[in-house]
Amino acid sequence: MAAGSRSGLGRRVGELAAATGLTVRTLHYYEEIGLLVAAGRSHAGHRIYADADVERLYRICLLRRLGLPLGDIARALDDPAWSLRGAVATHLSELERRLEAGGRLRGRLAQLVASMGSDGPLTDDLLKILEEMTMLDTTVQRRISILVYADLEAAYDYLVRVFGLGPGQLTRDDEGRVVHGELQAGDGVLWLHPEAPAFGLSSPRSLGAATASVAVMVDDVDAHFRHASEAGAVIDYEPVDQPYGYREYSARDSEGGLWSFMKPLD
Repeated sequence: MAAGSRSGLGRRVGELAAATGLTVRTLHYYEEIGLLVAAGRSHAGHRIYADADVERLYRICLLRRLGLPLGDIARALDDPAWSLRGAVATHLSELERRLEAGGRLRGRLAQLVASMGSDGPLTDDLLKILEEMTMLDTTVQRRISILVYADLEAAYDYLVRVFGLGPGQLTRDDEGRVVHGELQAGDGVLWLHPEAPAFGLSSPRSLGAATASVAVMVDDVDAHFRHASEAGAVIDYEPVDQPYGYREYSARDSEGGLWSFMKPLD
């Protein structure tokens, strides 16, 4: 069925998930927090998303790419000055800048390859390439933290339910096993990666120790602590004011990974 052929008829949650690459779980969560509420329901009670809901979902995904937390996205969505045309134009302009920078870098590299058989220093050419690389990096560079788990799906559910991270995409293989997960943590993105012993990638549970820690800034450390405790998190230490200027507490995830939730002291 063509992408636009359902206009006016609405889309069920599974259809919208399949069309966008998001998970049904993510769309359910967006409705739970009031970020994207389906316009209607079918006679059987299934969510039906209208054209306006698809536009709102585009805005949500666009703002997520810019690194906004879900709370800030909710406020931005209610901005009366926002327009779909302006957002798409901005999106297109940013993509064109990236393509232009990539094209310039490709041209420089092609020139360098063609001139490498001749005599003479390549310093000027290399400096120009470095400049183009820097320009490209500053437009597309993004910070992504990768965490390793033995059970990706269980870890994903735990991090959303207990620690309140924003749900993202879950990717499954042909046998239905989760092989990749994505979560939102404020202005950052977390990827969940399966264990790969051949490459030295093991979860804290398999190692019997955590070799790193994830620190997340939250609005209210004590409220976050109460929620995590009630949800069953293993607490390393309760909220405390640290001498380095933060109030924080520390807890373990489903496989023993160490997390700290903190806020700067006033």
